[in-house]
Amino acid sequence: MTEATDTAQEIPRGPVGVTVLGATGTIGVNTLDVIARHPAIYRVVALSGNQQVERLAEQCLRFAPEFAVCADGDAAQRLAAQLRQAGSATQVLSGMAGLEEVASLPQVDQVMAAIVGAAGLYPALAAARAGKRVLLANKEALVMSGQVFIDEARRHNAELLPIDSEHNAIFQCLPVDFADGLEEVGVRRILLTASGGPFRDASLDELANVTPAQACAHPNWRMGRKISVDSATMMNKGLELIEACWLFDTTPDNIQVVIHPQSVIHSMVEYIDGSVLAQLGNPDMRTPIAHAMAWPQRMASGVGSLDLFDIARLDFAEPDMVRFPCLRLAYEAMRAGGTAPAILNAANEIAVQAFLDERLPFTAIPVVIEKTLEMTERHEAKNLDVIMVDDRIARETARRLVTEGVR
Repeated sequence: MTEATDTAQEIPRGPVGVTVLGATGTIGVNTLDVIARHPAIYRVVALSGNQQVERLAEQCLRFAPEFAVCADGDAAQRLAAQLRQAGSATQVLSGMAGLEEVASLPQVDQVMAAIVGAAGLYPALAAARAGKRVLLANKEALVMSGQVFIDEARRHNAELLPIDSEHNAIFQCLPVDFADGLEEVGVRRILLTASGGPFRDASLDELANVTPAQACAHPNWRMGRKISVDSATMMNKGLELIEACWLFDTTPDNIQVVIHPQSVIHSMVEYIDGSVLAQLGNPDMRTPIAHAMAWPQRMASGVGSLDLFDIARLDFAEPDMVRFPCLRLAYEAMRAGGTAPAILNAANEIAVQAFLDERLPFTAIPVVIEKTLEMTERHEAKNLDVIMVDDRIARETARRLVTEGVR
């Protein structure tokens, strides 16, 4: 049946079962491409999408998942009608309850957590509490909940594997026993690479007139609009900095952001003996996706060989904190601790959406974030209730600043 319902029905186990949260986005599409290359190993148990009903319907008809989820109830009803008309047996669920349910089904072994923004926190956390292999592409989950998320994953023996190309690269450059502490395995620091986005050489005057179309035109990566804007402001790197602190149990002072325009070196790890290990590859998200899905083995991802002769050169530069104040704000928020990273993330989501809606200038994005951080009292992030209260207050504050026309 394809009618939208509130609960899922169990099915028999088969090969490695995968739930893809955020299937219609860039990460979700690439994940399904990798799965399609290995049909004898993986089967799609559930897919989720937001408003792209047509694309989600096409994915359901191709991969025949047992369940599909739309966060929006109306979208779920439209999806159910389309699948019913096509003769699909996929059961359609809706809302946050549906997302959390398909993330924790007993027949699911791996969950690709690729819902963008704060909306992805609870489904990713549900997967961790169910003891799944969580393929974490939603950086906001750790940015917001930090130690709470890490503790839940450990308590339920979940595997937390990074999908962001930078964090996956760091993971590949570390020894398997790095959980004992980076100092214990001889790590001096992490070198987190960044392309610098489309405006790495732009003047401050040029940034004042940036349009959403220009901000979304990333020179190297194909990404969604929100993440593209984050890359343009370098908030994406700031959020990755915070995520890296939690993933690798380190501090901002042990992470150096490095501008690397070619996006060939995805990140590096420097050891106390002077060695620097780097992970290189073409800028294609199927590489980290396939790595995390198959870990500790390797499997084909569909990504072509890296042609070093074609690249010819690799450039590096320090980030300009004046041109990219969002990166500075992320460093400061992580050093401040508590709910400061959640406040930072909440304000950024509101500011970026206002920019995309052409209600806020590009250069006002960091202004909204900084003022929200100043105006919102931070607390010890001891549980999700505290975190979500500060998240809500920060969003309200940021919306008010946007409405007031902060510049």
